[in-house]
Amino acid sequence: MASGDRSLIGRAFIVLGAFDAKSPRLTQSEISRRSGLPLPTVHRLCGQLVAEGALERRSDGKYQVGVRLWEIGALAPGAHGLRQVALPFLEDLYEVTRENVQLVVREGTEALYLERLSSRSAVTVVGRAGGRLPLHASSGGLILLAHGGTELLDDVLQAGLESFTPKTITSERILRATLDEIRRTGFVVCREYLNVGTLAVAAPVRDAGGNVVAAVSTVVPVEQDPAPLLPALVAAARGISRGLGGGGLG
Repeated sequence: MASGDRSLIGRAFIVLGAFDAKSPRLTQSEISRRSGLPLPTVHRLCGQLVAEGALERRSDGKYQVGVRLWEIGALAPGAHGLRQVALPFLEDLYEVTRENVQLVVREGTEALYLERLSSRSAVTVVGRAGGRLPLHASSGGLILLAHGGTELLDDVLQAGLESFTPKTITSERILRATLDEIRRTGFVVCREYLNVGTLAVAAPVRDAGGNVVAAVSTVVPVEQDPAPLLPALVAAARGISRGLGGGGLG
């Protein structure tokens, strides 16, 4: 591939990277400002991305990520295989809780939600399928951080522990103690770390090598007792682990 082609692809990904969960629809001017690319370049790239289905242009002139990207992303072997194995167990967990049930993996220093099942009556949460959240502030993210090694923890600490609610962990000492507790117990309970009024519990999913590759979490109203949720949550995580060849160890 010629250097000019790589440059074009790189700029296209920069345009796509301007979109996030808080800004799913953007004008060309907003894309230019968020990406740092000149407006004429953004105008040209948006036209090409729309033609390929990677972006969609709305009637109000704003752009949003196109369905074609979701189709391509679903073909990723790791995400597709994990989701396929996990879905029956997530559905069983959802039937038990009737609340938010999520499958989370790590992408860099963030938690990426591969799947989320929810009902209209479920408590409102920040996370959504395809969305990202900081590792230190989400239950699934804390599971992944606890098993991600010292280099990952150093990166998270260096980036800063952003506060989302008064109860978000923003202390390095408390974070390290929480991660030690996760490794000891095999689960985590988070009270209003990310959303006021919610309680989240999560457990690890392991692959055939015993490595933690994902987390299963459920989010319920903060007044709910987490104890009855834990057996079903841990069973779901272990079931997915068995499906991945992990032997079901939590």
